[in-house]
Amino acid sequence: MNPFDLKGKVALVTGGNGGIGLGIAKGLARAGADVAIAGRNEAKNAAAVKSLGGKAIGIAADVNHSAQVKRMVADTVTAFGGLDILVANAGINIRKPPQDYTLDEWRLVIDTNLNSVFACCQAAYPEMRRRGGGKIVTIGSMTSIFGLALGSAYASTKGAVVQLSKSLAIAWAKDNIQVNSILPGWIDTDLTRGARAQIPGLNERVLQGTPAGRWGEPLDLAGTAVFFCSRASDFVTGTALPVDGGYSSSIF
Repeated sequence: MNPFDLKGKVALVTGGNGGIGLGIAKGLARAGADVAIAGRNEAKNAAAVKSLGGKAIGIAADVNHSAQVKRMVADTVTAFGGLDILVANAGINIRKPPQDYTLDEWRLVIDTNLNSVFACCQAAYPEMRRRGGGKIVTIGSMTSIFGLALGSAYASTKGAVVQLSKSLAIAWAKDNIQVNSILPGWIDTDLTRGARAQIPGLNERVLQGTPAGRWGEPLDLAGTAVFFCSRASDFVTGTALPVDGGYSSSIF
């Protein structure tokens, strides 16, 4: 049997209607999974579902609201009969020097990038336990490894996401739930296009510092996600894998 085959598995991808989330959702769908895409924008959800083909649905949900997180999981289970895979991808960034953050801005990034990840994992846990196990993939960042001058809140959350994932991996190993993190590098998305517009010379520095010599694309994350969500990774848990073209290993 193909250990990467996801036929019969049900996946929920938060923030799956664009960027990295959509790239991962496409990979899971191509591997055979039924996919629920969760996002706040219903029109983007519908377009993403259409691009996947196969069995996919869109769920309008804001992961910063615990009631909506619980409903999101319940709607996935109602549509597909269960939940085997969670990709906790939804996240934001506010780019400014740390001294210029308001506490409300800081809290918004923490709530969206860290607290919502915990809420999603906690809501998914009983459904996965009922299925006899499951796979959780959290999305860290290369800033899980090093800091970011114009994104101290973002980097803080992404470091914390890795530690949360390790803790969940230990706690839930007895339930046959594996929890791993993907650490994307410089991926060409709407989020990083905004960074390029805001930070002069960023494009050139990224190309210089990435041994692969290019920006990543959302589909570059798909293979790693399929591995973490499949039987191929049944003995892999609590890990954090950079997918960054060698950026985090480079000294320029």
